Amino acid sequence: MSVHTPGSAPEISPPGTADQGEGSLNTKPMRRILASSFIGSTIEFYDFLLYATAASLVFPQVFFTGLDPALATILSFITLAAGYVARPLGGIIFGHFGDRLGRKGVLVTSMVSMGIATLLMGLLPGTAQVGALAPVLLVLLRVWQGIAVGGEWGGAMLIALEHAPGGKRGFAASFANLGAPAGSSLAALALGAASLLPHDQFIAWGWRIPFLASVLLVAVGLVVRLRVSESPLFTRFQAEAERRRIPIVEVFRTNAKNVVLGVLVAMTQLTISGIATVWAVGYAVAQGAEQTGVLSAKSVSAVAMFVTAITAARLSDRFGRKPVIAVGIVAAILFAYPMLLLVQSGTVAGFAVAVIVGQAIQGIILGPLAAFLAELFPTSVRFTGASVAFQGASAIGAGFTPVIAASLVAATGGIVLLGGVWIGVLVICLGALLVSAEGRRRDLTTMISR
Repeated sequence: MSVHTPGSAPEISPPGTADQGEGSLNTKPMRRILASSFIGSTIEFYDFLLYATAASLVFPQVFFTGLDPALATILSFITLAAGYVARPLGGIIFGHFGDRLGRKGVLVTSMVSMGIATLLMGLLPGTAQVGALAPVLLVLLRVWQGIAVGGEWGGAMLIALEHAPGGKRGFAASFANLGAPAGSSLAALALGAASLLPHDQFIAWGWRIPFLASVLLVAVGLVVRLRVSESPLFTRFQAEAERRRIPIVEVFRTNAKNVVLGVLVAMTQLTISGIATVWAVGYAVAQGAEQTGVLSAKSVSAVAMFVTAITAARLSDRFGRKPVIAVGIVAAILFAYPMLLLVQSGTVAGFAVAVIVGQAIQGIILGPLAAFLAELFPTSVRFTGASVAFQGASAIGAGFTPVIAASLVAATGGIVLLGGVWIGVLVICLGALLVSAEGRRRDLTTMISR
């Protein structure tokens, strides 16, 4: 069995190997695997992104009452960031067990954990009932959510990628990422429907309904997920994996460079998410845009991201991960200022164009991203390595972006500085992509350790 070593050229599988052969995704077991990856991640991201929307529109009035509106919004975004900061910890914890014991068990555990945390959020009393304890409990539950979703993405992505033939890995792995726009759309629709209630009722209890309803979604997801088989690559090399007693140590000992590059590349689409779908929602409403229209536009934008993500994933199987991702990053750089100006217009139409185009660009990056990150790491530590890279980017890119955006706009009274900072970050991340390795033609069956 050959071993991929640092600095060597990407290994190309001979024709007919399980990894690089064309194969088919249209078989009953593979359809079940892709459905599990998609449905499970959709539910997880519904829960996670429901909080993001509520943090912009609801939580300042429920958990941070009596404060200046701008300060209340910033504090609400800080609780949002707490969940993103916890995601790398979830990637390390679940990655440890996923790399040593298997991918499937992690998927079930992460889903149940997320469902419980979201249910408790829906039952959490506000500051008016329990005082300062309310935001403290909110932060603790958000951290719990972050840990759960930190384990979800890696497991859902790998269970699909490691079952798929090599020529279709990008498309298969994208099903875990497609859960993000699908979950975001469901979350926006659910909260948008609840917001049709009179404002006082919506703030008093209406916003809780989408949180409580997640229990039903989790039950459906578990039925699908429990029927999925373990990753064949993990099963084949389980003995090698079990010798990695602490996978996170091995990741940073042998793959630290790839972790850094993975974080920077993944940050590109996550900064778009943090600005377009979190910060911009509250900012557009504050500028005069009608709330229900904004939420409806956000829901439509998730559909745009879904379409471009699945298209970009297919293109990455043909042309490579790096060229497709590079197109998305360049498009994000060019659209940064136009998007911010459209959001600042204070109209639903302006916000709709901004968020739909922004999410479509995000999809170009998101589609190939799962496979790009997974192909940076060997099988024995792939769960941990890919999860830490993606969730580390989530913590920095999506977790702090709304806070930074709100702070920069509050300090300067406009979007000029925010746009400049955002473009600078995207340029740095584009450089990281250019120096990283292309993994489309790597044979994962020989990529065991480094």
